[in-house]
Amino acid sequence: MKIGILTGGGDCPGLNAAIRAVVRKAADYKYEVIGIKDGWKGLVDIDTVPLDTRVASGILPRGGTILGTSRTNPFKTPETAESVIANIKKLGLDVVISVGGDDTLGVAAKLFKRGVNTIGVPKTIDNDLSGTDFTFGFDTAISIVTEALDRLHTTTEAHHRAMIVEVMGRHAGWIATYGGLAGGADMILIPEKPFDIEEVCGIVKKRSYEGKGFSIIVAAEGAVPKEVEGYITKDTKKDAFGHVMLGGIGEFLAKEIEKRTGVESRHVVLGHLQRGGSPTAHDRILATRYGVRAVELINEGKFGRMVALQGNKIVDIPLEEGVKKTKTVDMEIYKVAEVFFG
Repeated sequence: MKIGILTGGGDCPGLNAAIRAVVRKAADYKYEVIGIKDGWKGLVDIDTVPLDTRVASGILPRGGTILGTSRTNPFKTPETAESVIANIKKLGLDVVISVGGDDTLGVAAKLFKRGVNTIGVPKTIDNDLSGTDFTFGFDTAISIVTEALDRLHTTTEAHHRAMIVEVMGRHAGWIATYGGLAGGADMILIPEKPFDIEEVCGIVKKRSYEGKGFSIIVAAEGAVPKEVEGYITKDTKKDAFGHVMLGGIGEFLAKEIEKRTGVESRHVVLGHLQRGGSPTAHDRILATRYGVRAVELINEGKFGRMVALQGNKIVDIPLEEGVKKTKTVDMEIYKVAEVFFG
């Protein structure tokens, strides 16, 4: 059995732990593992590297991915899709393990329909894949957001400011909700719930004039005010999958709050800091469990599946089910966060 493995889309902590687990478990079955470089681009260009236990040794705590990544979409043109299928055959791959988010796994689901054996491993700091309770990368991201909020509290309080912290989250506000709740945010704004700017300003005024003197607001990049149509963006540039490049809600809010309340306001965009660094213990373990189960599925001859966490059990579901819709924030959790607004 010859396994190809790739990591696609945005990088996140835990990718190397998943690669390591696949290689180690494959060795138990004496399967050969080929690393595909830079996501689906590696199958467009036929850029691969052999992986064995020696190569995988020591990569568990490393952030990023030793294979590299890209947002290449092989189904952007029919010719590219056919080329990828032909190259998989040329490389002699019996199965491709795709480690990624909805776009990367969506490609794997389409390839499976075209007769390619694929297995999906869900990763995304956004935690927005359906069919799984958590994706690896998410726990590290919210830990980084929490630490940032802890640090920002001291300077925001010292200067009596309003601080808007912009975090990732295009369609789902999981990072904002969990990170904001853990970091003691005074308000959390998420894509699932359009917000009223006057309500936000009211909280800032109340805190400023009633003695607390400062406010910290966490806003997901996809959060939108009720009075504005569409996303807040700085330009109209799109990625290979047609997604508009978001960013700007933090700056927009800081200007509006200062203009409407007179309270000095600043914004911080955490951006790629949320993706960086060594994975938490939780993400190392989850990625490892996913990688091991992916190889077990191959040994069982179960293809077109995605490994997933449900409760504390690693299960497998159809790839299509894992990418069919965006998993939005559980509003029961958001209601807990709302208790601390203001």
